[in-house]
Amino acid sequence: MPSMTALIFPAEAASQPPLPKRPLPHERTPDQPAPAGGRPHPPMAHTPGDPMVLEALRRVVDGQIGPRHVGAIYQNVDGAFEVLSVIRDPERARGLLRRRCAQWALVVKDVLRPDAEPFPVGSAWTTSDYLVREAAG
Repeated sequence: MPSMTALIFPAEAASQPPLPKRPLPHERTPDQPAPAGGRPHPPMAHTPGDPMVLEALRRVVDGQIGPRHVGAIYQNVDGAFEVLSVIRDPERARGLLRRRCAQWALVVKDVLRPDAEPFPVGSAWTTSDYLVREAAG
C-alpha cells in the first residue's frame, strides 16, 4: 500500500531515478558495444564433407533408426510393423517421404492387417517403441 506522503506529494515520489531496463536477448544496446567480428559464434571448423561431420551424422541416423533392421518387427501406439527395407540414401528417402530434410526411411508392413501394403516411415525410434522380434542375423 502506498504511503500517505506519496499520495499527498506525487511529484516527490516521481523524482526517484527510473529503474534500469533489461535489454532484449541478443540485442545490442547503446551502452554495450558489438562483439568483435560482428558474429556471436566462431565460423564452423568442419565442412559438410568432413569425415568427422559424416560420422556424427551417421551416429544420429543410427540412433533415430534404432534396432529396426530388415526383418525386425516392432510395435508402438500405431500398430505392429515388420521392417522390409532400410533406406539410408538421403535423396531416395526424401522422395519416399516427400520431406526435404529426410536422411533415411524405412519401408514397413503392418503385421496386424492381412491386406496391408508396404509403406515408408520416417519416425525416429522412441521409448514408446519396442522390439517384438529382432532382425535375423
